[in-house]
Amino acid sequence: MAYELPELPYGYNELEPAMSEKQLKIHHDKHHQGYVNKANALLEKLDKARQDNSELDMKATLKALSFNVAGHVLHSLFWTSMSPKGGEPSEKLLEAINKDFGSLERFKAEFTQAASTVEGSGWAALTYDDTSGKLMVMQLEKHNVNLVPAQKLLLVVDVWEHAYYLDYQNERGKFLESFWGIVNWEEVSKRHEAL
Repeated sequence: MAYELPELPYGYNELEPAMSEKQLKIHHDKHHQGYVNKANALLEKLDKARQDNSELDMKATLKALSFNVAGHVLHSLFWTSMSPKGGEPSEKLLEAINKDFGSLERFKAEFTQAASTVEGSGWAALTYDDTSGKLMVMQLEKHNVNLVPAQKLLLVVDVWEHAYYLDYQNERGKFLESFWGIVNWEEVSKRHEAL
C-alpha cells in the first residue's frame, strides 16, 4: 500500500484571508504531493533492492524515507489543524492548557515563540507527553529532527517558507498571527480527548 495525498477538508479559498487559495494550492498539491511521491519511490527502491538482493546505502535511504514520511504525516495533520470556522478549545483541553501553561494566552505565546524561532525550516507542535502526562510545546527542525517518540501530536504549524511566503513573504510572525484565527480547535480537542 502506498502513501496518498489526503483531500483537504475545505475548499482552497476557504482559509482566506489567513491563507490564500494560491498559497494553499501550491503547498498542498505541489509540496505535500512531493513528499508522498518521494516516500513511495523510496519504498519501491527498498523493495527492489530486497528482491534483487542488491546493495543499498541504507543510511541515506532511511534518512530520506524518514524525512519524506514525516513531511507527509505532519502535513496531513496540519491540514486538519485548520478550519475556516476557527473556534475555541473544548473545556477539557482548556483545563489541561491552563494546568500545564497557566493560561491559553501563555500557551499561544509559547507556541508562537517556538514557531517563530525554528532555525531555518520546520514546525511547532503542541504535544502530549505520555511519560509526564503533560502538554508540551515542541520545535521540529525540518520534519523529523528533535521529534521525541513519546510525544503525541495535537496541533502543528508549518513554518517552512513554502507555507507562507506567497502571502507573507519573510514575515513569519504575521503568518503565525493569522494562523490563530483558523486553528481547528474542535479537531485539536478531539485529538486530546482520544489520549
